Amino acid sequence: MDPDDSAATTTPARDEGLATARTAEARGSIPRLGLEANLGQFILLIAVQALVGGVLGQERTILPLIATRVFALKAAAAALTFIVAFGVVKAITNFAAGVLADRVGRKPLLVAGWLAGVPVPLLLIWAPSWGWVIVANVLLALNQGLAWTNLVNAMVDVAGPARRGLAVGLNEWAGYSGLALTAVATGFIAQQAGLRPAPFFLGLAYVGLGLALSVFVVRETHGHARHEGRERTAVTGESEHALPLRRVVVLVSLRERALSVCSGAGLVTNLKDGMAWGLLPLYYAANGMSVAQIGVLAAVYPAVWGLGQLATGPLSDRLGRKWLIVGGMLVQGVAIGAIAASHGFAPWLGAAALLGVGTAMVYPALIAAVGDVAHPAWRASALGVYRFWRDLGFAVGALLTGLIADRAGFAAAIGVVALLAVSAALVAALRMYETHPGRVPVPAAAP
Repeated sequence: MDPDDSAATTTPARDEGLATARTAEARGSIPRLGLEANLGQFILLIAVQALVGGVLGQERTILPLIATRVFALKAAAAALTFIVAFGVVKAITNFAAGVLADRVGRKPLLVAGWLAGVPVPLLLIWAPSWGWVIVANVLLALNQGLAWTNLVNAMVDVAGPARRGLAVGLNEWAGYSGLALTAVATGFIAQQAGLRPAPFFLGLAYVGLGLALSVFVVRETHGHARHEGRERTAVTGESEHALPLRRVVVLVSLRERALSVCSGAGLVTNLKDGMAWGLLPLYYAANGMSVAQIGVLAAVYPAVWGLGQLATGPLSDRLGRKWLIVGGMLVQGVAIGAIAASHGFAPWLGAAALLGVGTAMVYPALIAAVGDVAHPAWRASALGVYRFWRDLGFAVGALLTGLIADRAGFAAAIGVVALLAVSAALVAALRMYETHPGRVPVPAAAP
């Protein structure tokens, strides 16, 4: 339902209920919302998120080159099958993780994600055939879907509505900074020690540390979400009961304008990332770049993306979500077009940095917008559906660009993705409304 259709109202009874809840919070009997009140746990969640990103980053530079140089896969579509497997399984895992997080909490799923990640670096080190790499990426998708999804949920839980954009920005900064640093590190390690096994020793260390921290130090945050839900219900009169799953799926995918636009823009954003992960290293290698240079090019885009979210997350709390999403999709389209149209390390480095800027503009704003619209009682489920569509983009991007590259060349495949990004920007400009709760009333779910 659009904000025009449902205005937030208050009554003396609701005001009294809200005041009572806040008095209980001050006495420490219920969770306290806000970064200041949860600073130690929030910093810990940031550190664990960096490790999750690093597990993904161990593949970013190396695996496309292993496909062609170790296993002699000739067609681009065949070389990118590991991303297709990753994207499909991660999308499904995101969906399941969001639903389960509203039922069993965040921490058990986070721990399960780390357990799924334990075999990944070992399989990549020992893989005697490409099928083993596919299995490793299925497990990597489980790791990322369970761990990253529930770290987002946990950080949004403790931050509260006023700092949601900042919380998401810090989450994504930590994850993609870990990814970028690992991507460049594995590129230089591979340049000196070969594609296997040395680059994957970093992944082994990340998994061990992340699992230990998640089991022994991370705390459950589901109670914070329930408390926020009670506060929001006291103000808006919305039901604090979770919606049926089918209704959440329909709202996020199709019916609710802001949520469905976020799902589409997220899909295109990660469609582009599937291309950047799988196709661009092959494109750079075909144009004479060394493994170390490819590592730098593969790292600068997520590095700028991660660092930029330190600014764009809080900026979305001040300016709102919509126009950051529109502008970020346009910037991504321009950057991708520049990669297709230029040649050489320096131009590609600049275009990769610009691509990181555009992605940083949209990533925290999209998640924050979903959190704005969805009631805390079903927010984790809504984020799971959104992240299903977003991360399905990995598979779509790898498959689409691989097939186009095999038939029409790398530049044509990259150009198609640029056009899709611009199209998503236009859809967001025309269809989405502003969702920030400080700028408009928070809408209730459509009946």
